[in-house]
Amino acid sequence: MQISARNALEGTVKKVNPGSVNTEVIIELAPGVEITSIITKSSADSLSLQAGKKVYAVIKASDVMVAVD
Repeated sequence: MQISARNALEGTVKKVNPGSVNTEVIIELAPGVEITSIITKSSADSLSLQAGKKVYAVIKASDVMVAVD
């Protein structure tokens, strides 16, 4: 896989929650560290997402926010 984005986080699908239009995908990056993504149902189907599958969460840099307390 070649991609220009630098924020590609490798993880494992923990849970897939399909809806009528969109699918919620929970990815475990490390024990106790999860990221959740909402993608179209057709994209989830074409990627054959299921629990235990190795995936990458690719995050566009301009969509990342940084905050402090």
